[in-house]
Amino acid sequence: MKPALWLLLAISTAAAVYISTFADYTGTTRVLASVGSGIVFVGSALGLWLNNSKD
Repeated sequence: MKPALWLLLAISTAAAVYISTFADYTGTTRVLASVGSGIVFVGSALGLWLNNSKD
């Protein structure tokens, strides 16, 4: 489970960087893409935190 969460965390971070610097998104599309990558980031970080608290 932890490797999958770490992978999601890394992918969502890379997606956020791509969206903010390279993607040619404007307006609503940019906001939705940023929110989507943020939700995945927060979800995977929370999953990792909860997984570590069980150890």
